[in-house]
Amino acid sequence: MISTFDEHRAGSTIVEDRAETLTRPGSKTAVVQVVVPAAGEGTRMGELAADRPKALVDVAGKPLLARVFDAVVPLDVTELVVVVADPDGPIADRFGPSYDGTPVRYVHQREPRGLGHAVLTAEPHVEGDFLVVNGDNAIDADLRPVWEHHLAASPAATVPVEPVPPDVARGTGVAVVEDGRVRAVVEKPDELPAELALTGVFAFTPSVFDALRRASPSERGELELSDAIDLLARTGRRVDAVEFPGWRLNVNTPADVEVAARRFG
Repeated sequence: MISTFDEHRAGSTIVEDRAETLTRPGSKTAVVQVVVPAAGEGTRMGELAADRPKALVDVAGKPLLARVFDAVVPLDVTELVVVVADPDGPIADRFGPSYDGTPVRYVHQREPRGLGHAVLTAEPHVEGDFLVVNGDNAIDADLRPVWEHHLAASPAATVPVEPVPPDVARGTGVAVVEDGRVRAVVEKPDELPAELALTGVFAFTPSVFDALRRASPSERGELELSDAIDLLARTGRRVDAVEFPGWRLNVNTPADVEVAARRFG
């Protein structure tokens, strides 16, 4: 069973003190930083991404990356840490040094070595606990409950998941969940251990960076974030599963763009 967002609200003094150190004065739920991996080229987007990065593909009048920013800026974040292939390229040109009043920092991922590598690239610029939101996710959701749970429950990672059909589960990362805890994560499994998919939204303590350094590259030579989460879970670190609080779509193809455009149009 997936844990609800209210199970751990009544925290100990230690949890309350930790929450204060991770938030702005006067706001117990403000997110400190959000890491947004956005270095993807959009090879499956065809002509939509022929002259622009995937993050700048238009979705109902806004770049895809703006749909991500719109989902996280209401959390009162202190900084958006955007991982890009070119820190002086079109994404930085489009968004500049801030978005809706929130500072934006661009971090250079020199080689496309996977989502985990993108997150690890951001490590020198991250202080304390943080959110990760994939830059190719179109999101229509209030993500505050995810962060509130993370602060109150103090796990190493908080992983929003959603039930998906078997054919979808085979093409993504799935979580094996028992009593609200992630016991294992499998990336694109041939045999399904579960049908709860990762959603491209995560809350982490800095322990994820050590797990990423310990994780082995995949057969594609990429460092998978799902493998780091699996390593945390299998080595006894607490990894909580929570329900994804809304709608989201991983945008990979022109058909996905059409679905997202209908949602936001």
